[in-house]
Amino acid sequence: YQMPKLTVQGVGEFEVPAGKRLVQALADDAGTDQLHACGGHSKCTTCRVKFVEGEPDKMTEAEKETLRVREVTDPGVRLSCQIACESDMTVELISRLEGSGRADAGSPVADSIEPEPVWTTK
Repeated sequence: YQMPKLTVQGVGEFEVPAGKRLVQALADDAGTDQLHACGGHSKCTTCRVKFVEGEPDKMTEAEKETLRVREVTDPGVRLSCQIACESDMTVELISRLEGSGRADAGSPVADSIEPEPVWTTK
């Protein structure tokens, strides 16, 4: 079984455990300073990334609602806390601690997607 490959533009390529939350893979496996201010609960948009390739077709209801409320409409921009690494993907970091003025990247993130995912199409 092959582990999904996460490519982070300007950072590198990383094999990540299947099903790992993208926000955690960006921090743990890729060693980036990806923001996640709300702790991965789809309450803010600080964990957003831009997909270059491999954007998942499915989306949680929570992500869809957060993107709508926050008026995030750019193509390919998704919330990394609401995505599991299930296949190869390439992302661009667009919300990092560096330059944000925040004290830290955010609250700890649980291993499973929160709130409990209700899957829909994007």
